[in-house]
Order: sequence, then C-alpha cells, then structure tokens
Amino acid sequence: MGIMRMGYAHVRVTDMTEAKNHYASTLGLYETLEDTSPEGNKRVFYKGWDEWDHHSVVLEEGGVGVVKYGWKVEHEADIDDVEAKAKAFGLTVERMSKGDNPEIGDGIRFVTPSEHVFEVYHQATAIGTELGTHNPEVFPRHLVGIGAPALDHSLITTDDVGTMERMLSDVFGFYATERVQTSLDDDHECVGTWMTSNNQIHQLAVIGGPQGKLHHFAFRLEDWNSVGRAADLMTMDDVPIDIGPTRHGITRGQTVYFFDPSGNRNEVFSGGYLAFPDRPANVWTIDQLGKGIFYHDRELNERFTTVLT
Repeated sequence: MGIMRMGYAHVRVTDMTEAKNHYASTLGLYETLEDTSPEGNKRVFYKGWDEWDHHSVVLEEGGVGVVKYGWKVEHEADIDDVEAKAKAFGLTVERMSKGDNPEIGDGIRFVTPSEHVFEVYHQATAIGTELGTHNPEVFPRHLVGIGAPALDHSLITTDDVGTMERMLSDVFGFYATERVQTSLDDDHECVGTWMTSNNQIHQLAVIGGPQGKLHHFAFRLEDWNSVGRAADLMTMDDVPIDIGPTRHGITRGQTVYFFDPSGNRNEVFSGGYLAFPDRPANVWTIDQLGKGIFYHDRELNERFTTVLT
C-alpha cells in the first residue's frame, strides 16, 4: 500500500506555556512526552484520544510554522520503495535512524519541491487509544475541551503546485480528489490540489504561495454538532477564529479555522465524502474558488489568503 497516512505534524511555537494551554486544554490533546531537541529547544508531543501511536503532533519552541511532516507506511519494505521513487523523481534522500525522532523507527527524510521536510517511517511506539480495543466505549467519558480525536490533514503552499502534485503522485502514490484550475481546458494550470492515498477525502492539500509555508493543520471531529461546539469552546477560551462554523464546497467538509497563540492556523474538520482512486476528481475554476473554499459566504476573507506561517 505504501503511504497509509500522515503520522505527525511537527510545528514551531513561540511560547510553550501558551501553546500547551491551547493544544491540551482547548483542543483536548493528550501529552505523551516533553523533552529537549538536539538544538536545545523545548518540545512537547501530543496525540488525540482515538490515536494509538505515540504522537501525532509535535510542538517545538522557537518560532512559527512547520518543521516537518511524518508519513507512515504500511510495511517496512515500503520505505525502500518510496526512497527509490523519490530518487527517481530527482529528490535528495537521507536515511534517519530509530531515535532521531522519539518513539519513531528507521526511515528516510527528504525536502520536497515545495521546500517542506517529509519523513517516511513504518515503526512507531503504539501506546493505544484512550478507549482500548476490548469492548470499547464510543468516546472517553472525561474529554477535555474540544476533545479532538485525531490529526486529519494539512494545507501547505508552494510556487509550483503542478510539480508538487506530480511528486505526491509519483513518490507517494497519492491521487487528487479535488483540484482548482485556471480553466477546464487540457492545457490548464493547477493552482490547488487536494490529495490522498486512501479513502480519506484529503491528507495533504497544496495551493499556490510562498515556498515552505504552512497554511493550516487540521483535527478530525465527528459531525456538524461537534464543529459548532468547538466554536463555542473557542469563544469561551478567547481563541481567535478565522472563519466558521461553515462548510467547504471543496471536500464538502464542515469547518472552523482558528489560530493558536503563536499564529499558526488550525482547523477542526468533519464530513466530506469517501474518496476512491477511480473516482473522477472534482474540478473548480478560479472564478468559483470563493464558493469552493467557503460554500456559504462564497467569498474568501483576506486572512485566509494572506496569513501563513
């Protein structure tokens, strides 16, 4: 199968105390480890209540934006396969060793055409969900804040969306579920792509913009009611909301966008439709992009297109 899912998002924050309050108290993630990076920066590792691997979010003190993404493959041999495909694409690949990332096994690391760092691995320490696997309940009784179950996806920017789309297809085996194009003609230019390797509507989206930037990373919720409740809790905690609750035309997901104390944009996301490799991709033209992103308002707010970290 190759890439199963995004395993972790590793992001920078300016103040760890404020960040911990946001990600643990408001989002309700569970802290699994606190340590110091080789560069001497404080780090905190988190997971959602329905995730079984050691962590899915890493916060590192010392700035803003994304440090790297981890991608988990199904089999150990898939690492070699991805490495060969990355080299064939023209990427420079280095090996990473078990322990380079706490609780993560051997793997590979490379810089994408968008100038983001990707790591690919198979082994991660499994510590189990909060419910276990023996006659489990449907959710933990004592959720904190929003109680986000899991990391869902991320959106990044690049000055060449087409090349990044080809890399994700050729190296990771991803396919596009939704695209934004300059026109419907065969010689179109792709300015946005939503891609996945499984039935999830998207694991990574890529839009035009500066190299190496983070637009947002998102957490999965169950339904509209959970999204609305999340917005209420953000207001209680004075979390800056970018937009929402609202709905996407692209992916059909329900959403609230908001900012952590450092200015990194987060999202809570629910809904969407099941993706399949043989399903034709939905294509949006630029003149309908407002409706595609914010289906109800049908226009983009300025922050959404200009605030990146």
